[in-house]
Parts: sequence; C-alpha cells; structure tokens
Amino acid sequence: MSDWWEKANPGGPMVGPPFTRPLYPPDAARKGKQPSPDGDDVTAIKRAVSRSGHWPWQNFDDQFSDGFAHGRSGNVADNGLAGLQRQNGIDATGWMGEQTYNLIRSARIPAGLPHAGEPVLDQTAIDLLEAYRQEYAGGDTLRELALATAAAQLGYVESPPGTNGNMFGAWYGMNYEPWCAMFVSWCFETSGGSPSFAKGKSYSYVPYVVQDARAGRNGLATTTSPIPGDLVCYDWQRDGVPDHIGLFESGTSFSWKAIEGNTSTSNDSNGGQVMRRTRSASDANVTFVRVREP
Repeated sequence: MSDWWEKANPGGPMVGPPFTRPLYPPDAARKGKQPSPDGDDVTAIKRAVSRSGHWPWQNFDDQFSDGFAHGRSGNVADNGLAGLQRQNGIDATGWMGEQTYNLIRSARIPAGLPHAGEPVLDQTAIDLLEAYRQEYAGGDTLRELALATAAAQLGYVESPPGTNGNMFGAWYGMNYEPWCAMFVSWCFETSGGSPSFAKGKSYSYVPYVVQDARAGRNGLATTTSPIPGDLVCYDWQRDGVPDHIGLFESGTSFSWKAIEGNTSTSNDSNGGQVMRRTRSASDANVTFVRVREP
C-alpha cells in the first residue's frame, strides 16, 4: 500500500472564489517575475498546503516566502507548495498560477492525514480568499471587480517571450495568438461572469468589441465619459481597424491610466506583458466602451 504522498490528492468540486492573482516568491525576480505583495490570500494558501501535509501547522503569516514556495527541506512535511505541485503532477516551480490554484480549490485531504476527505481549503481559508478578493476589488460592480482582477496581474509576462504563449489565451482556447482582448475577456469572466464575455466566444478580436458597442449589441455601448472598469480600444493607425484594448483605470477622456494585456513600452499592441499604461487622446483614435452589469 502506497503512502499518501505517492499519489495525487483525491479531488472534488471546487470551493472558494475564482483565481485572483498569481503568487511569486522573492527569488522569482531573477526570472523576470514581480514578487507578490503580502496578502490574506497567501495566508489562506499556507493553511491549505499545511492541511495537505506539505507544511507545518502554525500561526501563518501573509508572506509568500522562498521557503514556503520551494520548501525548506526534502521532508514531505516541509516541502511547501512545490511539494504539493510535485505530488499532483504540476511543474514544481513553487509559483502559484491558475492551474495550481484550481488544484487547491478541488483537492481533498488524503487518507492518513487529519481531516481526511475534507477540502484542503477550510472555511477560514475560503473567508480569507474572499476578503482579499473584495479588498482588492474596492467595490462590488462587475466593472470594478474586473479592474481589480486585471490589476492583480500586473507584472505578468508571456512565456516564452515573443510567442504569445500565456494563460489568458490558454483559458480562452486560442493560445499563442495576440491576447489583449482575451485578457479583457478573462478579467470579466473570472470576476463573476458577464453578459458580454464568454470563454472561447467573446471576445478575442478588438474590432468586434467596437462593432458591437457601436451597434449596442451584447451588452456593450460606447461612452464619452469613461469610468473605472470601462474598456479602452485603440486604433493606432487611425485606419478604422482597432488594434488594442485595455481597462480604463483613472483619469479623463483626454488623459488616463489603463491596465492592458500584451503590451510593453516598446510595442503597444504585442509586447507580451500586463502593464499599467499612461495614455492620451492624441495617441490614437480611441473608443471607450461600457460593459452592462449582470
């Protein structure tokens, strides 16, 4: 009979809120990732990894440390998030992306450990994750939640660089394609669902967003007075074919900050990163789009 750590965790229906942000430890900076700020979500993940048998039970802090990410020793009870990943056939980077987060949401505690059969996310952990998501959102409209979800991805970089390989395209079902619109779709759909966006259907192409907004279709409408969480569509060449999209964060219709996927300071529309950009009406022909609330 094999020991509990020699086979994948039992699974069940997912519990807890949808994926909010990736988690990177301090040493991920050497590979171009932005280390994650402290948060209640980190405390929740530590509780779950501990209940799964890979980290000592303790008064958990909210720091996503190198030790917790990669483990402090080769002992199963001390090998951290990477140990849980390894047990379940996930690349043991010690970084938490959507795949690892959804594993944690669905994993059950194996036989041989306390609370066997229960979700590794207990109610305290779920409450911490919900509190973090709400605090990060700063509001309860879908637009605000989607904007907060986008902000949580700041620093994300496609991999390998220059390939359009990214988790948003993989989620949508069109990986390795330009992904700014799929990033926006992901932000709205994983923040609670939207009447306008749908995985694998709406939207992967910016001109369709503008066309539907101008026609008042699919819960989209144009606006000249953008508010946080509205969409910003850019036609850099001013040729009538929009090239790029982001989420309006703050400012006016003349000058604003937006959170955008697949951009960089050297390539506005295909730069491979999630960034906060400062834009103005003189940069392009711009269309602001409002998404109807559910």
